[in-house]
Amino acid sequence: MSQSPSFLSSLLDLLSRLFGGSPPSTPPETPPSTPPTEPETLTPMTPRALVIVFNPVVDSATGRKLIETMGWNDPDQLVAGYIADVDECSGGLVKYSVTQRIDLDEIPVKEDGFQYSPQQYLNVARTNTGAHDPDMVDYGAIIANNNLLQRAAAKEFDEVWLFGAPYFGFWESAMAGAGAFFSNGGPIANTASCPRKFIIMGFNYQRGVGEMLEDLGHRAESILSRVFHSEDFLGYTYDRERNTKALTTSPKNLFERFMYFDQIAPGKANLGSVHYAPNSPSDYEWGVTKPVLSCADDWDLFPNLPDPPNYRMMSARDWGNGDIRGHHKWWLAHLPKVADKTKGISNFWWKYFIDPNTVL
Repeated sequence: MSQSPSFLSSLLDLLSRLFGGSPPSTPPETPPSTPPTEPETLTPMTPRALVIVFNPVVDSATGRKLIETMGWNDPDQLVAGYIADVDECSGGLVKYSVTQRIDLDEIPVKEDGFQYSPQQYLNVARTNTGAHDPDMVDYGAIIANNNLLQRAAAKEFDEVWLFGAPYFGFWESAMAGAGAFFSNGGPIANTASCPRKFIIMGFNYQRGVGEMLEDLGHRAESILSRVFHSEDFLGYTYDRERNTKALTTSPKNLFERFMYFDQIAPGKANLGSVHYAPNSPSDYEWGVTKPVLSCADDWDLFPNLPDPPNYRMMSARDWGNGDIRGHHKWWLAHLPKVADKTKGISNFWWKYFIDPNTVL
């Protein structure tokens, strides 16, 4: 169907006929301008942790508690070391603080209702036999007893750190709240009434800061896999066929490239994963002295990664000579933490796994 001429074109045609000459051309319409995208600034994060320590009295005659009886680590020292390491590895951009510490004189209840007596638990801890199955703790009880959903909604804290002992049944990390998703554990059921997502860390005071950083590293791997849509590639179980696939395919995104180690990408290692250093032949082998080619140093230049990569021979001496804390600090410190975005994803990768509310 033909369209009527615009008022402007009709007027120009009339003027042309009155005064002669060719009608002047209609000035082209100026397309609407697209406002430039504002660069993302680098804003330091100050997450607040609510610390809950399960440390029951296990000798009623003396009043001695579990940590003292077993000679395990002081949670205050673990917290201080962890906060300092995260501050250092993030380049001072993630500064945790503790908003409250709650000490509980109890062993947490299991999801099936079972609860160890002090003597039962000591027998299990000392012999590593006779543990209750299922092992999983009742997160619903912990959340309800400490009013966590309401307090998280009121923004009294940003995440929860549980401290307990072996066989207490904690996930290393699990997410609660509306829209919660897998973060190396969880999501925790029946928590959608809280409009904010928050993570509950499960720390073991039998162990050290290195293991706490491992929990954080797995949390980062899980959440960044979601951000980069890489759930089908790496995850945590490296003995699956997908590792063989990686030998003949290119990484689909920057996170997959970051996670490359020599076993799945010979001659093309980057940082590897929390469990696998660039030259690790199997899980947890961070002390291997055999060198492999890695371009891990390139990530200090992110987002301006050299092309081709600058590979050099690297081995355990580059990441702590087998020390768990040394390796995990090296790995975390290389996670990008600069301003702006690359392909729509923040160059400050830390923000996603520190604040899950930034993840859709």
